[in-house]
Amino acid sequence: MNIFKLKSELKAFLSLQRKEGKTIGFVPTMGALHEGHLSLIKRAKKKNDLVVVSIFVNPTQFDNKQDLEKYPQPLDNDIQLLTKIECDVLFTPSVKEIYSDTVVSQKFDFDGLEFQMEGKFRDGHFDGVGTIVKAFFEIVEPDTAYFGRKDFQQLQIIKKLVEKYNIPVKVKGRPIFREEDGLAMSSRNTRLSEEHRKVAPFIYKTLKKAKRKFGMKDVEELTQWVEKKFRKQELLRLEYFTIADEKTLKTPESIESGIRYRAFIAVFAGDIRLIDNIGLQ
Repeated sequence: MNIFKLKSELKAFLSLQRKEGKTIGFVPTMGALHEGHLSLIKRAKKKNDLVVVSIFVNPTQFDNKQDLEKYPQPLDNDIQLLTKIECDVLFTPSVKEIYSDTVVSQKFDFDGLEFQMEGKFRDGHFDGVGTIVKAFFEIVEPDTAYFGRKDFQQLQIIKKLVEKYNIPVKVKGRPIFREEDGLAMSSRNTRLSEEHRKVAPFIYKTLKKAKRKFGMKDVEELTQWVEKKFRKQELLRLEYFTIADEKTLKTPESIESGIRYRAFIAVFAGDIRLIDNIGLQ
């Protein structure tokens, strides 16, 4: 596996690969890799001649400084995992390499997608996401980039970024990977206490029950039902539950046929924030 820390060296290497006619798949990550990440990389390997993985904990998408400081960064272990699955290229730049001396986000207009759900609770988050993804797309110039649907809102925003800035890359969303008990895989799961880890699968169980009730209750009734369930669960604090149109991410007043809806949830297990979602059709 080739490992690069400098943009110039990575770009020079990839330029040679393109001249040989190789297609490039890209999987951006913040490290602390798990099976969900590895599934994206394996998919990229299957569909491309060369796969680039980035590991970069992006400071501009964290609205909580403590969350940034505590974010797990087991780079040596990540390199072992990537070597084992025969990843081609790893890009691990420093913050200075990406942002120079000014660690600030660009401002983006994602046609309102950025103001829904996560955008209501994480100030500036999607400006940070847009800034780093656009930067990496310009550095790597991949043919296709792969993202997990656990961050479904982020996935839709990245698709909008590519559309609005005419970036020549295909963006592919892939299924959510889960633990055996249903908890969506996340790098943050390693920070859960033992008691919070035991109760965390309640999130997905509630989503599955909400999916079964979808259509039998209206949007407001179903939201209230979920809120009531979490009030009884002392170890978990519901931040939001919402049903939204997959394209606009807006919560509908009533359900219409022919539109795909998805349920989104954010929950605090102690001070660890967990998100999940489920398609409702």
